Amino acid sequence: MSVSQKTPVDFWFDPVCPWAWMTSRWVLEVEKVRDVEVRWHVMSLAVLNEDKLGELPEEYREILARAWAPVRVVIAARELHGQEVVGPLYTALGTRFHNRGEGPTREAIAGALADVGLPASLLEHADSDRYDAELRASHKEGIDKVGQDVGTPVIAVPGPDGEQIAFFGPVVTPAPKGEAAARLWDGTLLVASTPGFYEIKRTRTQDPVFD
Repeated sequence: MSVSQKTPVDFWFDPVCPWAWMTSRWVLEVEKVRDVEVRWHVMSLAVLNEDKLGELPEEYREILARAWAPVRVVIAARELHGQEVVGPLYTALGTRFHNRGEGPTREAIAGALADVGLPASLLEHADSDRYDAELRASHKEGIDKVGQDVGTPVIAVPGPDGEQIAFFGPVVTPAPKGEAAARLWDGTLLVASTPGFYEIKRTRTQDPVFD
């Protein structure tokens, strides 16, 4: 008897981005109501914007300066402890950074490592470029699928012809649950798989709602 395989959903995130966090919580809801399995990957807002720093507001440059540490710790955890730790570590980091309002501090990163049973020594990689090549490769894989003029998150799913369809977003708050999550998923796939479709957007009038 053959066993049906779940549809892989590749998700690229930067732990500091609150909007990516919202989308990630929605995708986990989708896992409960659709036959999909999320595979987690890091991308980096710091890498994405490193050639544009002179054009960015000082406040955002400060955010990007703090963005290196979390992704470096996540990529080190992946390299040293396996792909399977990436999702749980992201959940632990995001819960502390966003839901608890701790922000991307060293204390929050250390707490997240403890939350998922990873060694505290991984925090040493926050200021190390040892795995920057792997970080940049993971980032490039996601961006190459979707293009340069986007941010995080990036989602890629198998298309009807077997080629991956990649898109930025959706940007949504609060994260839909249950059947609402399923409807948004189905609709997102519908528009993303339409030949020639590129963008649908409106002005954000609400900050992320963490629940």
